[in-house]
Amino acid sequence: MKKIIVIGGGPAGMMAAVSASQNGGKVTILEKMSVVGRKLSITGKGRCNITNIADKETIIKNMPGNGSFIYSALYSFSNQDIIDFLNSYGVMTKVERGGRVFPVSDQAKDVVQAFMKAFKELDIEVVTGQQVKRILTHDGKVTGVLANNNVQYRADAVILATGGASYPGTGSSGDGYRMGEMIGHTIVPLKPSLVPLEVGEDWIGELQGLSLKNVSASVIFGGKKVADDFGEMLFTHYGLSGPIILSLSKKVAELLTNHPNQEVLIQINLKPALTSEVLDKRIQRDFEKFARKQLKNSLGELLPAKSINVIIDLAHLDPDKFVHQITKGERARLVEQITKLTFTITATRPVSEAIVTAGGIHVKEINPKTMESKVVEELYFAGEVIDIDGYTGGYNLQAAFSTGYVAGQNAAEM
Repeated sequence: MKKIIVIGGGPAGMMAAVSASQNGGKVTILEKMSVVGRKLSITGKGRCNITNIADKETIIKNMPGNGSFIYSALYSFSNQDIIDFLNSYGVMTKVERGGRVFPVSDQAKDVVQAFMKAFKELDIEVVTGQQVKRILTHDGKVTGVLANNNVQYRADAVILATGGASYPGTGSSGDGYRMGEMIGHTIVPLKPSLVPLEVGEDWIGELQGLSLKNVSASVIFGGKKVADDFGEMLFTHYGLSGPIILSLSKKVAELLTNHPNQEVLIQINLKPALTSEVLDKRIQRDFEKFARKQLKNSLGELLPAKSINVIIDLAHLDPDKFVHQITKGERARLVEQITKLTFTITATRPVSEAIVTAGGIHVKEINPKTMESKVVEELYFAGEVIDIDGYTGGYNLQAAFSTGYVAGQNAAEM
């Protein structure tokens, strides 16, 4: 029986531990936090977007950061496999918009508890409050790990599943990159992926807290639309957040990095279902309905209250002007602002605030069929510590579960 150390008790590490134990390994999880599953407990706003029901090809398409690397892992452990695993431990699931899968209970803690039940059943040892400093090797092969207070754990195989560098308060502080680099692995520079964006417009504060549904956002660069998305978003005191902004943030981050002296814009269409002509007719109907009102008091049925003064100001209109006095040209300016509310992106929020970290252990140094290192024998990788990342919608967790399963399965092989 092989003795296996799993470094990190996040989704990838927990699945790796289960898989390794199921395949005959004697498994110990070393987690530096006081509990395992800390980050998993806060995913999906505490609901845990476990996976997505999309087919394998669609999942890979939604992993712009080296998605093809997990192709084999997805076939070894699919979205249906993680659903079946959780079902077997009493966590029933449901499918929501966009194929997102959540626990019926809407409680991420139930997912963590399912893993805890599996640990008990499989006799997996969990050591919390134990931070690993380095991976020990001899003649190019893993021999164990060195932890706090110079405590050594001997091992026949080690699975590195420390997560990325986002949400450091949950334990994902980038330790794995340092450990990998110490034993000869290449680290692809870290960048935030799925991260809120900062804007240059000082009036953003007037929109703070406003949440929008069924809007579209487009990335504009060099006068051209280079990316777009449709769905929900949120205005913050510093800029833009919410699902569609997070999905576009990887592209924005690349543009900001590669073209530091060129302007990157985000345009929000508050009424994407309407053409400019149809929207103008809708505004005319509202103006007829509220003919005796001032402009600032006539748009309440069309726009969220917080956005009205901002839109009017950006359209260079007089908020106190009565609607029957508004000209065709002034309506056109109103339509322009409603369909092209434009922001200048100055920066992404830091990696520590990103939902997912792009970059990490170079995929060319990992066998995608086994997750074993090509640099050090019996060292395996799983989850976000690898240079893989995807959009929101359950894709990143599925990558963690799939790579974790494969790492555990192969680490346990004699």
